[in-house]
Amino acid sequence: MKIVVTGSTGLVGTALVPALVARGHEVVRLVRADAVSQDAVGNVSAAKWHPERGEIDTAALAGCDAAVHLAGENISEGRWSDEKKRRIIESRRQGTRLLAETLARLTPRPRALVSASATGYYGDRGDEVLTEESASGKNFVAEVCREWESATEPAGAAGIRTVSLRFGIVLSGEGGALSKMLTPFKLGVGGKIGSGAQYYSWITIDDAIGVILHALENESLTGPVNTVSPQPLRNSEFTSIIGRVISRPTIFPVPAFAARLAFGEMADELLLASARAEPAKLQAANFEFKHPTLEGALRHLLGK
Repeated sequence: MKIVVTGSTGLVGTALVPALVARGHEVVRLVRADAVSQDAVGNVSAAKWHPERGEIDTAALAGCDAAVHLAGENISEGRWSDEKKRRIIESRRQGTRLLAETLARLTPRPRALVSASATGYYGDRGDEVLTEESASGKNFVAEVCREWESATEPAGAAGIRTVSLRFGIVLSGEGGALSKMLTPFKLGVGGKIGSGAQYYSWITIDDAIGVILHALENESLTGPVNTVSPQPLRNSEFTSIIGRVISRPTIFPVPAFAARLAFGEMADELLLASARAEPAKLQAANFEFKHPTLEGALRHLLGK
């Protein structure tokens, strides 16, 4: 297949492109205009787009069979000023709609659009078990995810099978959230955050890539898909397992007020919020997780 990929330099995109090439697919990376000349190797090429200006190289997308959309302002870097929040939501709304509208105009049209979203769609839901049928939350991240998913509508309306992958925390040995989590533990000051009762839904990078490939190839999969392992854990359990795997103490909790002082609004929505999501659609489709448990996942990722 010829597959268009946005966000190819991010944590997931960096792992996805070689995985697609290894399966014999042709990849077209949508990148910012000033980066195009740097990339055209083997079965991977690059094409211009600039979502803020509504610009996209439509000709380079001609004949594509599918698109994987991963691009968006990093939600976990820096405090959330009003300007940062505007960039977070606009980067997803503008980029997703531009891509969806462009795909809808192609002749022939691609068969599938696989677009990122997040379990933040559900907001802070305590102990409630969340499936793809659960309602959206009411906080900022939930609003972002609703806008993100709604922006794919032009593709769906044109008959393109559309899948919104609601990612949990993606764990990778190459950086991202896991690297940030490990830092205090390595310094000997790791511990639960707030009460520790909040649920974290997570998935390894290997399984995240597996889900994307599954979504591209499984024509029965459509709509929102919880892209999480079958073992969501409370923050206290998550913390304990990290400490056990890397042989570090977990006796220094971070009070909720301290998290809020350090991270502002982001603390309430990303660190203290609870999302107990289960991969109902993936399990119904018989998706096989390589790393269904956190301890096994961490030992694999960290070589422990």
